[in-house]
Amino acid sequence: MNISVSHIFLSENSAISLQMRLRETISGAIWSGRFAPGDKLPSTRALAQHLKIARITVSAAYQELVADGYLVSAPRSGYLISETPPSLRLVADDSQREETAKVDWAQHLPQVYAEVAEQVKPANWRAYRYAFVYGQADQSLFPHDAWRDCARRALGKRDFDAAAGDFRDADDPMLVKQIVMRSLPGRGVAARPEEILVTLGAQNALWIVAHLLMSHRAQAFAAIEEPGYPELREILRLSGVKVAPVPVDREGMCVEAIPEGVQVVFITPSHHAPTGVNMSRSRRRRLLELAEECDFIVVEDDYDYEMNYLKPPLPALKSIDRQDRVIYLGSFSKTLFPGLRLGYIAAAETLITEARGLRTLVTRHPPGITQRATAYFLALGHYNAHATRQRSEFKARWLILEKALEAASLKVVNKDTIGGASVWLELPEGIDSVALADELKNDSVLIEPGARFFASKTPPRNFARISYSVIPKDRIEQGVKLIADAIGRWDG
Repeated sequence: MNISVSHIFLSENSAISLQMRLRETISGAIWSGRFAPGDKLPSTRALAQHLKIARITVSAAYQELVADGYLVSAPRSGYLISETPPSLRLVADDSQREETAKVDWAQHLPQVYAEVAEQVKPANWRAYRYAFVYGQADQSLFPHDAWRDCARRALGKRDFDAAAGDFRDADDPMLVKQIVMRSLPGRGVAARPEEILVTLGAQNALWIVAHLLMSHRAQAFAAIEEPGYPELREILRLSGVKVAPVPVDREGMCVEAIPEGVQVVFITPSHHAPTGVNMSRSRRRRLLELAEECDFIVVEDDYDYEMNYLKPPLPALKSIDRQDRVIYLGSFSKTLFPGLRLGYIAAAETLITEARGLRTLVTRHPPGITQRATAYFLALGHYNAHATRQRSEFKARWLILEKALEAASLKVVNKDTIGGASVWLELPEGIDSVALADELKNDSVLIEPGARFFASKTPPRNFARISYSVIPKDRIEQGVKLIADAIGRWDG
């Protein structure tokens, strides 16, 4: 069959060349089955005239597709879809497998990690009209053009070697410079490049630090916040670490309750996960005093400090650390977008050297192109501008949410110290937030049950986290009303 020129168009990805856009369109049509083996493509002249591009561009795209096995060039016949393009080869190879006895993987695997990694947020959260979900990016606020420009720069000839090479255990020096000169000073922290390690987000940083500090100890003992970050708790538990949950109140972790014998304390002082509480100055000072007296290390996860907008954030705990006892973790993923997966560790050079060695064994280094694009985003001022825009929008959403919650008589825990883009709700006694969340899905409402944040085997069931990072302002009031109505039905 002859493929009509009207069936071929340029992909909408304007960030790449016309040649690549045409190549994307044709290979995509082959993968999807729209173009079948043996089909004949239009001549280069006819397609160039139809798309209003240079004929040489079409010829170059065709030749690349021939080299990749998607097309064949037949004398006097032009270009035909290959009888075995890459997409069909994969299917054919799979179909030729013989049915044999399979390995019983249940005998070879611990079967604990999949359960721990179970998704709390539905993958289709965008389909919900009232998505009070945390940790997602609002595309309407993101500066797409600025990021596209930074990505182009990272892929340009001048930066290509720095962005695309394999530097074994090194980080992008441009990004490290931006962290040292822009990110950390904003938190009152001074550091040298040798004291920085770039990671695949804050989660990866937590794993690296936990492994370094705890895996070599026969009786590892760590303190965490209660409630606190579930993934950290599971990282420690699955590593065989004894965990001591320490209560959190309106001033942050109750540091006097840290038990004796603890070797590491993990904490989110500038925006507690999940309550949003900011740790008081006196608690911060006392924590460092105890760290010195009891000789333990403090891991400060400062994942979301940029979003404190109701009052200025306190300087980072590490900024008042005089003994190098604090290991500081930062993240770009929360402010930009979660798929970025880029964070960093700032700590004593000795620890960073060991952390770099561990990272090399596991991931070598985060993608160079991502590092360089983020470095440009920081250097050109886009990051600060974006954070400022987010703070302004989140504050506006919070003010609407606050009024709606008050009108619905829903209790926000410690709302005078709130930060970030979420609130921690204490629901009426007898309300099971897990069951409530399931019921609310029928009304196209998503909330996050709070039980998973507690280490207790019998956690309180009447807490929930709701976020306003992606929900439009004009949907907040109605979304809260639906939550209140569901609670009313539950109570009734």
